[in-house]
Amino acid sequence: MAASDTERAQQQIDEIEALSSIYGDDWCVVDEDEKIYCIKISDCLDKPKWTLCLQVILPPGYPTAEPPIYQLNAPWLRGQDYTELANSLEEIYVQNLGESILYLWVEKIREVLIEKAQSSDPEPDIKKTTEEVDEDDGDDFLLDYQPIQEDKIKMLNYVSSESQEDEELPPIHHGNPITDRRSTFQAHLAPVVTTRQVKRVLEKLYENKKIASATHNIYAYRIYCEDKQTFLQDCEDDGETAAGGRLLHLMQILNVHNVLVVVSRWYGGILLGPDRFKHINNCARNVLVE
Repeated sequence: MAASDTERAQQQIDEIEALSSIYGDDWCVVDEDEKIYCIKISDCLDKPKWTLCLQVILPPGYPTAEPPIYQLNAPWLRGQDYTELANSLEEIYVQNLGESILYLWVEKIREVLIEKAQSSDPEPDIKKTTEEVDEDDGDDFLLDYQPIQEDKIKMLNYVSSESQEDEELPPIHHGNPITDRRSTFQAHLAPVVTTRQVKRVLEKLYENKKIASATHNIYAYRIYCEDKQTFLQDCEDDGETAAGGRLLHLMQILNVHNVLVVVSRWYGGILLGPDRFKHINNCARNVLVE
């Protein structure tokens, strides 16, 4: 007899509880209601060389009738590597039809990372690309992957440090999230008067596991320099091509200054096309107006 919805829901709850106790801090709940989870997997505990984030969405029919929808996020993962890993996961699903398979998937990925670490593969080259091209390839089971910055703080190192002593961390305001077709967007805002404060706010945000696991964290800031009567401004796409520039442009139109706006986006497996820019800007505008 086919499993009922209640049985499936219970199986999912049991599996999630087990995984969160096995993987601890590496397990992250992105969205409880939509059943979106993210697991950080690496080749070893102390100084991992290869790391990958597995993001999964558990559809109502999982595990008995539907596979999990998943993405593999790693900057170095493309082409042949991506296809091989995706095929292995597919194979595990087929061999264990109807069973809970996330643990098997995670351990398979870890095995691949350990092999990579032991082989002579050079260190991963971290370059980000946009997750979304404006056409859908119609293949829902193998989602487009998006590389995630391994250590997002690295991208802050260009920030000039005016003073060595730690400046005060400005208050951070979080806007209301917007969700569309499983993608969630949320803006965060902080008043800043130096680039060092920008760096502090970004570091603080990335301490939050949920924000750190976002597919993109797009940001822009504008600081008015009284003495020079000029603006110090910059932006970061974080893999969502042109999004940072659009965000900065919005801030220029609204004539806001001495503020940093960060928009986090958690990609949910359905391509949104140009709508994603509308959501990024709406989030940002709402938080600025508030």
